[in-house]
Amino acid sequence: MYIFISILIVILALLLVLIVIVQNSKGGGLAAGFSSSNQVMGVRKTTDFLEKATWGLAGSIVVLCILASIFLPRNQNVRESGMKEELQNRLPAADQNAVSPFETPVSEGEQAPIAFPE
Repeated sequence: MYIFISILIVILALLLVLIVIVQNSKGGGLAAGFSSSNQVMGVRKTTDFLEKATWGLAGSIVVLCILASIFLPRNQNVRESGMKEELQNRLPAADQNAVSPFETPVSEGEQAPIAFPE
């Protein structure tokens, strides 16, 4: 579904580019060729159609992009961060008697401090 939506987005983007190229920033564009003959649609209706088509295509591209993000294939095997993997590879194997930097070492005659829950 994701690939279908992506292809649709590309097609709509190409159509949007073509419609924007046809328009003229001053209101001429494709409608300028019809200025002498005001037959079926007329000059004003042509520019209205091009403007509505531009907004419609832009809106549909936005909606399809949101849909594509919903259907984005998710990888179930999530890799851990590269930095964490690098640290694990560089650090020597943990010693059984090694103390975590977050723990306070206790000598044999002392009692371990009591940790109260927060």
